[in-house]
Amino acid sequence: MSMPVRLLKSCWLAVFLVLCSMVSAGQALTLDEALAKTPPSQLFEGAESYGAPEGEPAIVPVLKGGETLGYAYLNSDFTPSTGYSGKPIRIVVGIDRKGVIRGIHMVEHHEPIVLIGIPEPKVLAALNGLIGADLGRVAAGEAKPPQAEIVSGATVTVLVMGDSIVRSAVRLIRSGRLDGIAAGPAPAETRRELDPAVTGTEDWQTLLGDGSVRSLVMSVGEVSKAFADAGQPLAAQHAETGNPEDAFIDLYLAPVSVPAIGRSLLGDAAYDRLAAKLQPGQAAVLVAGDGAYSFKGSGYVRGGIFDRIELMQDGQGLRFKDRDHTRIPVLAAAGAPRLKEIALFVVPQDFTFDVAQPFELQLLVQRATRGRDKATLPFDLAYQIPERYLLPAAPPAAPATPVADTPAAQPQVGQPTAEDDGPALWKTMWQMNRANIAILGTALALLTAIFFFQDVLTKYPRTFLWVRRGYLAFTLLWLGWLVHAQLSVVNVLTFVNALLSGFSWEYFLSAPLVFILWSAVAAGLLFWGRGPFCGWLCPFGALQELSNTIARKLRVPQIDLPWGLHERLWPIKYMIFLGLFGLSLYSLADAERWAEVEPFKTAIVLNFMREWGFVLFALACLLPGLFIERFYCRYLCPLGAALAIPGRMRMFEWLKRWPECGSPCQRCANDCPVKAIHPEGQINVNECIYCMNCQVLYHDDTRCPHMITQKARREKIARSAQPKPAAATGKTGREQPPAFRAQRAATADNPPDLKGA
Repeated sequence: MSMPVRLLKSCWLAVFLVLCSMVSAGQALTLDEALAKTPPSQLFEGAESYGAPEGEPAIVPVLKGGETLGYAYLNSDFTPSTGYSGKPIRIVVGIDRKGVIRGIHMVEHHEPIVLIGIPEPKVLAALNGLIGADLGRVAAGEAKPPQAEIVSGATVTVLVMGDSIVRSAVRLIRSGRLDGIAAGPAPAETRRELDPAVTGTEDWQTLLGDGSVRSLVMSVGEVSKAFADAGQPLAAQHAETGNPEDAFIDLYLAPVSVPAIGRSLLGDAAYDRLAAKLQPGQAAVLVAGDGAYSFKGSGYVRGGIFDRIELMQDGQGLRFKDRDHTRIPVLAAAGAPRLKEIALFVVPQDFTFDVAQPFELQLLVQRATRGRDKATLPFDLAYQIPERYLLPAAPPAAPATPVADTPAAQPQVGQPTAEDDGPALWKTMWQMNRANIAILGTALALLTAIFFFQDVLTKYPRTFLWVRRGYLAFTLLWLGWLVHAQLSVVNVLTFVNALLSGFSWEYFLSAPLVFILWSAVAAGLLFWGRGPFCGWLCPFGALQELSNTIARKLRVPQIDLPWGLHERLWPIKYMIFLGLFGLSLYSLADAERWAEVEPFKTAIVLNFMREWGFVLFALACLLPGLFIERFYCRYLCPLGAALAIPGRMRMFEWLKRWPECGSPCQRCANDCPVKAIHPEGQINVNECIYCMNCQVLYHDDTRCPHMITQKARREKIARSAQPKPAAATGKTGREQPPAFRAQRAATADNPPDLKGA
């Protein structure tokens, strides 16, 4: 490539990145834009219009005939609402003057668990359970925050959405901007302060006995009875163990930001390191558990949020995230038991929390009911710090001094140093998937060996045929339908969006199988182009090829499109990809929805268990493949187009050709399963799936004319070395040339179809 051409491409790349950053900078959704997508009647029955925005953050009156029914606001304007995707979930909430939720409308989210198949109406139905909730009582401290109904498979997403609605409404109510409720925080007891002189350590039994550590102890039978009493008989039958007397959970809670409690449970050295880390006013709590039920669960591993516990105080709830969490191996207190799970949670600064005031830890217990459905019950562990840790109460008339303004009265607590920290989220994910990673690593090593030793393997057509069919079956059954590691064009769009808006390796490392696959695909692009993925590692591609193989066995007629038409259908997939890519720069959420042009989610990730419209579309993509092998791969796949573009940079050309290929021989071109070989003989690497069918032909001395001729010459030389009398041959006429006889025999025998599976 000449220098001017390289310079021109570099300039275009720079301009492209600048434009991308400009487009991505303006994607934040405003309240006006959200209301434009939200009919007033969806928030309040009979509402007709919106009034003028008021205050900051803005709230908008919802009107009916000039009368104000209530107000509309955007949840993300009042409280963080980040879910799985790392991006805000934006919900328009309708709330009346008394603080009662009257309507909810989802306007924007990027949650993959919803985008890949959990029906959005099911999620919205769960959130609609908050409609009618009186959050005025919650803001006043008279009631606990309501919980959205859990949706199986989207627990974290629903919890984040429900929490953001409740917390934003409570903050709005306490601001006094609703004319039906007075401003101010919830009524509370006289503010108390910690006594800095109390620093002595105690043993475990003393801490339990005086209430420094509070516990919640439940048996399996007690939890089963609670589900039965709550009208969930199926959940009551799905006990964690067969013995009702077994320990369900022994849950312990303690504020380790209190010096004496922290030193007792963590040890002096660990506490001193903790106390030097956080800003004034921050607190930390220790949560420990043992038994059949885990208070951590697995939601924090998948989505970074601990979905089974919630810290609650003064009408506000906090669900900890993985960045707030530190794993503690053992408790330092003398006589402390060896517990299965011990976690230190640092309370974020944006959550108002005072350890001197009563608070609760709510445990959300989940049990399976039918299929993937789950039932949930909350259990509360209340905590009130013992009097011995507090200074005497101030006279009622004396103003209470905020804890944050007196650093000496609130000792600081911080996170441990790196050597004491537990494994990062992505490391935990890799540990949990060790077996799957080993299987995938072995499969990739085998594929690498197939590619490196292809010259040897393709000399044995039938052996290679069954190796390929077996590998495709593994790709479809295990990689696709079992572990759902189907790559998608959405991954490409998300990666580009991450580069433009704040890239983080940990986000991609948290899905180990997908990360390993993408790494393998990236390496394969440098060596062989898009072929290793499209031809061997794509479950949907394997489904197409195996279904076409079955169709051939059933003698389904195959359609051979004319080369001119075939060549003009190639660009369709590139147009689809460019359209999705351009749309993703404007709205990633819209691009993810339009990416349903890929039937991968329906056919592979969800095993066709989806709404009938998606299933029909997936079947419509598969049906032509019974007559035209890999029809979708050839003409429609946007992921294949995305991989073909960088695949042009491959470093090696390992597919061998004879001088006769294309001129005059057309055998490989006619037999190519995806017609990636031009009539002139050259292989189009943009379309090649590296099935190696042409390499099998390359070595086949019964089908390749070049090899047939070479074989005939060898036979002729061998015969000439052993002369025989003319009479011994038994022939009276001129013998036909060996190459001609071999070609005629190959045509007449009509050998079995040995194209790649």
